[in-house]
Amino acid sequence: MSFESLPLTLYVHMPWCVRKCPYCDFNSHQLKSAAPSGDYIDALIRDFEAELPDLGGRPIEAIFFGGGTPSLFAPDAFARLLQAFASRGRIAVDAEVTLEANPGTIERGRFAGYRDAGINRVSLGAQTFAPHALTRLGRIHSAEDTYRAVDELRAAGLDNFNLDLMYALPEQTLDEALEDVRRACALAPSHISHYQLTLEPGTVFHNRPPPLPDEDLAFQMQNDCQALLAQSGFEQYEVSAYAREGARCGHNLNYWRFGDYVGIGAGAHGKITASLPHGVHRTEKARQPRTYLEQLAAAPLGTRHGGARRIGERKAVAAGELPFEFVLNALRLNEGFALADFESRTGLDASAVESGLRSALSRGLVEFAAPRWRASGLGRRFLNDLQAGFLP
Repeated sequence: MSFESLPLTLYVHMPWCVRKCPYCDFNSHQLKSAAPSGDYIDALIRDFEAELPDLGGRPIEAIFFGGGTPSLFAPDAFARLLQAFASRGRIAVDAEVTLEANPGTIERGRFAGYRDAGINRVSLGAQTFAPHALTRLGRIHSAEDTYRAVDELRAAGLDNFNLDLMYALPEQTLDEALEDVRRACALAPSHISHYQLTLEPGTVFHNRPPPLPDEDLAFQMQNDCQALLAQSGFEQYEVSAYAREGARCGHNLNYWRFGDYVGIGAGAHGKITASLPHGVHRTEKARQPRTYLEQLAAAPLGTRHGGARRIGERKAVAAGELPFEFVLNALRLNEGFALADFESRTGLDASAVESGLRSALSRGLVEFAAPRWRASGLGRRFLNDLQAGFLP
């Protein structure tokens, strides 16, 4: 596979929240006005224009609006963005277009507006249904808000939606973790993201750790919740991702399979391949919205659509780092990967990763079922150790 054939998706970062959650290490900033800046939409369009020359005319197969809380923006902002993207680049006819939403920021009828704008998938940040846990997590919504948001989604015909759930919450019991999964499944989403709360550096929880379940209890929560999700018709396809048939997240799958993705917006990251193996680049935009806006305003105009020239940092990934970059993502997938996948996505010979796989196999961290390598049960439990075996 040549780099021109690599699948391509688009990530759009919208960095504002009503309030910063104490566990969140994402690039998000507390909103200090009634609505996000309208200038930001103009900046995103200019940012997208600046990235076009590197895309090689490839169609964008999925678009993901993440944050922050993208649902703070009105539907007409997304209509304008999607129209601008379509008029400037190639958007696949059947492109998956996902919007992250906070149940506490959805006004009645707004999902119908998002649908009309072109959104066809929603990721709803439920996190938990327990009132005391929502308060402890600093969430601005209630369980009732989640139920209401799901009703709004159904009324708008947006049946393809994800529910985000966390487990191993402060002082959470096993029964409470299972009850969250039961309630989520009862709402019949097409997808559930179920991930463990971790204390990330730079967060309030990291600086003042709350009492969390110990490792054994957290592992039991993971296993028992996985079993309950399977019984409810959700197939696990990645460490924290569970989907009904045909409802896997296309944008995230492309990320884990080491495809290319454009990142626009304050703090957005991207991966773009210009040639193989030495043309794999990581991109990053300025984290502070004000800095991001200033950089785009000051950038010289390009020649296509009047857009600004590329801003932000762009760093080539050394060939020696590509094996780790690849397995860091691919070994998160239940399907694992074939050596042919590694060669086509990195441009390297399979020998660059085979020794690491053999070593992991001898430790029981991976298993091989021709032609695919994937993490074993032990490897999934100690995924960081497995991935570290491929560091340069």
